[in-house]
Amino acid sequence: MYGNIRPHQAFDIKVPKKPANLSINSDLLAKAREMNINLSATLENELARQLIIKQREQWLEENAKAIQTYNDFVENEGVFSDGIRNF
Repeated sequence: MYGNIRPHQAFDIKVPKKPANLSINSDLLAKAREMNINLSATLENELARQLIIKQREQWLEENAKAIQTYNDFVENEGVFSDGIRNF
């Protein structure tokens, strides 16, 4: 679901919880409660997932030049195993 990163690795799970006020579509809230969906856990899991996505996007943006430089090198020079691999 998250690649090799578990959602709890995106943040410190030992930090105390803090109340937060937010607005939710009332029909969605009612239906979620009817289904006994744990709102706090669901929100926390989705926020962790979104955090991981944003962190990956940020990392790729910050490292785009190095990634392109490496890709260009491989395109021009190949990789060390080119002469020995069988595929």
